[in-house]
Amino acid sequence: MFQASKTDAKFLIEAMGGGVAMFDADRDGKLDLFFANGAALHAGMKNGAVADKSDRKFWNRLYRNKGDGTFEDITERAGVRGAGYSQGVAAADCDNDGNTDLFVTGLGGNHLYRNKGGGVFEDVTPIADVAGESWSTSAGFLDYDRDGNLDLFVARYLDWDFGKNKRCGAEGADMQAYCHPNEFAAVTHLLYKGLGGCRFADVSAKSGIAKAPGKGLGVAFQDADGDGWTDIFVANDSFPQQLFRNNGDGTFEETGLAMGVAYDENGGTFAGMGTDFADYNNDGRPDIFVNALANQGYALFQNRGGKLFEYVSGPSGLAAISKLHSGWGTRFLDYDNDGWKDIFVAQSHVMDNIERTQPTLRYSEKPVLLRNAGGKFTDVSPRAGEPFQVPLIGRGAAFGDLDSDGAVDIALSVLDGAARVFRNNAAPNGNHWLSIQTIGTKSNRDGIGAAITVTTPSGRMQTGFVSTAGSYLSSHDKRVHFGLGEERVATVAIRWPSGITQTLRNVATDRVLTVTEEVKQ
Repeated sequence: MFQASKTDAKFLIEAMGGGVAMFDADRDGKLDLFFANGAALHAGMKNGAVADKSDRKFWNRLYRNKGDGTFEDITERAGVRGAGYSQGVAAADCDNDGNTDLFVTGLGGNHLYRNKGGGVFEDVTPIADVAGESWSTSAGFLDYDRDGNLDLFVARYLDWDFGKNKRCGAEGADMQAYCHPNEFAAVTHLLYKGLGGCRFADVSAKSGIAKAPGKGLGVAFQDADGDGWTDIFVANDSFPQQLFRNNGDGTFEETGLAMGVAYDENGGTFAGMGTDFADYNNDGRPDIFVNALANQGYALFQNRGGKLFEYVSGPSGLAAISKLHSGWGTRFLDYDNDGWKDIFVAQSHVMDNIERTQPTLRYSEKPVLLRNAGGKFTDVSPRAGEPFQVPLIGRGAAFGDLDSDGAVDIALSVLDGAARVFRNNAAPNGNHWLSIQTIGTKSNRDGIGAAITVTTPSGRMQTGFVSTAGSYLSSHDKRVHFGLGEERVATVAIRWPSGITQTLRNVATDRVLTVTEEVKQ
């Protein structure tokens, strides 16, 4: 359970919830689950105060996957109960030793936990120099300079602290509202260059990232223009969305407006929260999905050749489906393995008293599953099973195959409610699949930033990108999953971050394929 610790002061951070990481903490081949958690708040807190996490109910939690459908709480032994009011999490192997490390964001400082092996961690934040400041939200590891060391991007939300909180909404205790982000200034995001060994240097200014402040909640990485360099998308709340184009020389240029992803089709801003960056229409170019608050509609930006995106929420069916809903954790995923990437969204309004002011909306909402049929989406939630019939205060969500059956499962953080795990029962439908585990040698060991193309005998082509980032405050299994429908074999082509290309032919489906980067002597 994410403990928001709500107060009469209506601190904005109470409404935002926490993230989830799905990763193999102890290298036993099974995906474990980490949940960020809040901390104790009280109405009289001042600027610079650090929320108290000492009570066990506020600890961050790490659950070991026992492989029989159950999980074991190993938080205390793992050493990751945390400090301060935690929110986001990013997982990757930042020292290339084969163990997945954890970076946790929040208000009151960020923390990097180095995995010493066996799922036991040590807080190396002072050595790593990544504590940051202000209010950090989503984060992710990438190799933006392709030097083999993972770098770290951290989105920050607002110039906000407890003492800067305002009273918003109408008079009356039950009408006070969490303040709109327009009440607070934007802040710059953070970029840390990896130096090796989970040590970093702040290059936010040098790289150009600091030139473009935002109100960041979601982060996703991709190669938007196919030039081999990883670009950064930031979902901003009631502020223009941002696309930082990687210039390939250690610098970035913010191109959201120029590339058509800053605003909706009417030129307006919207409450960007959760996001993903993947090729939903199988044309070989990655597209961008961003959810929003009710009465705004979820945004889908189709990549028109790497230089421009088009807002296609209307033609794709998303506008009509999402108009009265509010989204958070999200992902492009092929839930039925038919070869088309569908969309999951964890839903809930941000205002806990929204039904008093807007009776057509709901604070607690059912999650939604949107099936992709040739680039058009339909809501299949009513027939997707019991988890989609229960209203929740959904926030962060992470994705991966928890039970190794070839179907992507979902772990969901719920604000002031029990966490949920959605087991995907699509595996018996007869559709085939392939999951690709990358191991870099010249590239970073995780292979993060590798571009993957899978082609089947019918001529169908799909693309994927190795990344654990995306959704809202969350981190996914780094293995890239492809649904293949009736196809039983495939050709797999990988462009590694190092520039090395590798092709495997006649690959049998229905398995996890581990590919190690080949460095020719």
